[in-house]
Amino acid sequence: MFSRLEIFEKRYNELEKRMYEPDVVSDPESYRKVMQEYSSIGPVVAKYREYKEAQNTVEDSLAILDDPESDDELRGLASAELDEAKRSLPSLEEELKILLLPKDPNDDRNVIVEIRGGTGGEESSLFASDLYRMYNMYAERKGYKTEIVSLNETGLGGFKEVSFIVSGDGAYSRFKFESGTHRVQRVPQTESSGRIHTSAATVAVLPEADDVEVDINPNDLEIDTFRSSGAGGQHINKTSSAIRITHKPTGMVVECQDERSQYKNKDKALKVLKSRLLKMEQDKQNEAIASDRRSQVGSGDRSEKIRTYNYPQSRVTDHRIGLTLYKLDEIMNGDLDEIIDALVTAQRAEQLKETMKN
Repeated sequence: MFSRLEIFEKRYNELEKRMYEPDVVSDPESYRKVMQEYSSIGPVVAKYREYKEAQNTVEDSLAILDDPESDDELRGLASAELDEAKRSLPSLEEELKILLLPKDPNDDRNVIVEIRGGTGGEESSLFASDLYRMYNMYAERKGYKTEIVSLNETGLGGFKEVSFIVSGDGAYSRFKFESGTHRVQRVPQTESSGRIHTSAATVAVLPEADDVEVDINPNDLEIDTFRSSGAGGQHINKTSSAIRITHKPTGMVVECQDERSQYKNKDKALKVLKSRLLKMEQDKQNEAIASDRRSQVGSGDRSEKIRTYNYPQSRVTDHRIGLTLYKLDEIMNGDLDEIIDALVTAQRAEQLKETMKN
């Protein structure tokens, strides 16, 4: 582990010099790449230096205590510093192990989030719109930008399905845990007798693909244009600017009708298609890994769930880690960090366990 840390520190020092060199300063793309790498290894190097400082404190304190010429006051200070440094070393080493865990290569990407109403009819569509609002507010809190790709509304304001892009540094690292079936328990707006119903919506989170990663043969695409439509006559364009792309080899169909420009709709639809194809390829490569299997969306049935939102009890339970929070209003208003931080911690603990096995 420590040989790897030495390599990181050496590279960090090299990058620190590189960012001031003329060829980097004059080229925005080179500067961006240098800064990105510098920032990514910065936390590891900072923690390693903290660890080395604690080690030096132990050595210096022991030297003072072993020196017969040290006075009592100096010995007292050295003894206190020795105890504090010794206590900090195990936790610092543990933190370094976590920082050195393999990083998900998708973590820094933008994401495409797709939400679909599942079991529960109109209530599931209303819940899907609530989830969209929750994620939109969470993205705003994190400083991310959101952009709708396609939206299929119902007559009562629910969403049969909605697809949107979340752009920002580390967007995938935060949103990736949301893939799966979300279950809601509440009295529906459409229920007159006041009974609590259970319904569900599915969420899929796709890392946005770079153009160089997914090469699509234009002959494999069937592209249709049609007129946008919305519930109650809303959002209807008079021109046929909406785009439907069918990828013939896989049968994947992507629609985009949010923009008035046919070109922009086509561009967004292709982004979604490439991201789905990238995810499909990554899933094939990782199909033997249990954590990837757990991230599958499922059928949208009530029994397949990653999280339950119980309105009568103001309770949200994430079933993957057994976390229950009684702050449903805050969570539905985008306060998701406590849940996501707990999921990140659980994932790291699992990774550490696997590392120890190997």
